[in-house]
Amino acid sequence: MREVRVRFAPSPTGPLHIGGVRTALYNYLFARKLGGKFILRIEDTDQGRFVPGAEQYIIESLTWCGIHFDEGVHIGGPYAPYRQSDRKEMYHQYALQLINNGKAYYAFDTPEELEVLRKDFESRKETFQYGPITRSGLKNSLTLPKSEVQSKLDAGEHYVIRIKIPEHETITVNDLIRGVVQVDSSLLDDKVLYKSDGMPTYHLANVVDDYLMKISHVIRGEEWLPSAPLHVLLYRYLGWEAQMPEFAHLPLLLKPDGNGKLSKRDGDRLGFPVFPLKWTDPKSGEISSGYRESGYLPEAFINMLAFLGWNPGTEQELFSMEELCHAFTIDRVSKSGAKFDVEKAHWYNHQYMARKAPAELASLLNPLLKAKNIEASEDYVQQVCMLIHDRVVLIPDLWSQSHFFFVDPDDYDATVTAKIWKPETSALIADFIPVLEKTEPFTKEALETNIKAFIQAKGIGMGQLMNPFRLAMVGTNAGPGMLDIATIIGRENTIRRVSRGIEKIKN
Repeated sequence: MREVRVRFAPSPTGPLHIGGVRTALYNYLFARKLGGKFILRIEDTDQGRFVPGAEQYIIESLTWCGIHFDEGVHIGGPYAPYRQSDRKEMYHQYALQLINNGKAYYAFDTPEELEVLRKDFESRKETFQYGPITRSGLKNSLTLPKSEVQSKLDAGEHYVIRIKIPEHETITVNDLIRGVVQVDSSLLDDKVLYKSDGMPTYHLANVVDDYLMKISHVIRGEEWLPSAPLHVLLYRYLGWEAQMPEFAHLPLLLKPDGNGKLSKRDGDRLGFPVFPLKWTDPKSGEISSGYRESGYLPEAFINMLAFLGWNPGTEQELFSMEELCHAFTIDRVSKSGAKFDVEKAHWYNHQYMARKAPAELASLLNPLLKAKNIEASEDYVQQVCMLIHDRVVLIPDLWSQSHFFFVDPDDYDATVTAKIWKPETSALIADFIPVLEKTEPFTKEALETNIKAFIQAKGIGMGQLMNPFRLAMVGTNAGPGMLDIATIIGRENTIRRVSRGIEKIKN
């Protein structure tokens, strides 16, 4: 049986979109499920679009996600090198093989000449395509004498090598997600495979590398489906049809409204990241937000992505990476696009935050405290985290939901104050301070007993005391139970805050 070998092959042309992360994830899950190998290959044949730092960004992003490789540009392996620009010498021989067996040809048309042709076709409301219909009237080795072709090559003239697409042939692609896809070759053009600067194009390099690296399955985005017939032809023309990988083209990630592919602009407009990590454009300096920096947990991010285009066929929604590896099958990947839902992304992160142990949450809160020069014992931080764990969605919420445990309120919510702080409230809270002073031990149970006795003696409702008590302690009307807050903060701090709150609110 053929060994399962899959690859993720991004181009270093900018930050990695979450659609690319999902492609890497599905490849990873597929390989792990079937005991295969997962390879990272960098496809940088288009040097004009190369962006410094993009390759390292890709590696760092996938490492943060918990997606690990068996071979790749950063770890090596038996089929190194794994960066196409380091392999460019090997592609020429395959381009020449195609020329020699009549499946490709030299084309000497200049970009300017081709542009004139395109405009001429456009003027007649037609689309120019370099292929079976037009190539016989163009400047290439199919129309020029052999001697002239050789003299042009000897003179170092600019050329490209194009595949010779057959006329009116049905090309079949067997897709693991979409089934049998058939394309008439007349719809294809004679794609450029190799350029005189010594660099192959994506199509040739992709097929050659997949063959040489013994890739068994090509799992990639739907946008590559139109290229699949060309790749099938290349496998056939190079004599590798028996070793051709199986194909699976993944559905698109769509905008939240379902109208079109999810883009960076959608994230900017609607306020959510479309990249796993923060990215700073090296040319413009523009900064794009990332899931990591926005406070998402990698395990929640991955769980959310896995469900954008796949489902396990059960009601289970929360999966560890190990569980995803066990459950994933390619036949449960959808054919149709998956709408991104930022609320669902928040839901996943909330679920994972709420399930973390206090010590784990404390490890996430501690750096936020350190950044604010706040010192607190580990036991204290864990007690706080135990109270707020079900209130947080993103990591920064650990601070926004707990700040009053660490610093006294400076401001008191004006709307809440106007609603609950009556003329008689200051005197009522002042009368309550001796209750706090005399509560012994200062525990939740003892406080509850003494508070009930106080409101009964005063003939007031519970809210008349507890709402202003919370306002004085927290600065607003939100947060965990007041008795929990008071007992964690302690008697002295509670009394100090209440006394301070009376004065500040009254004035």
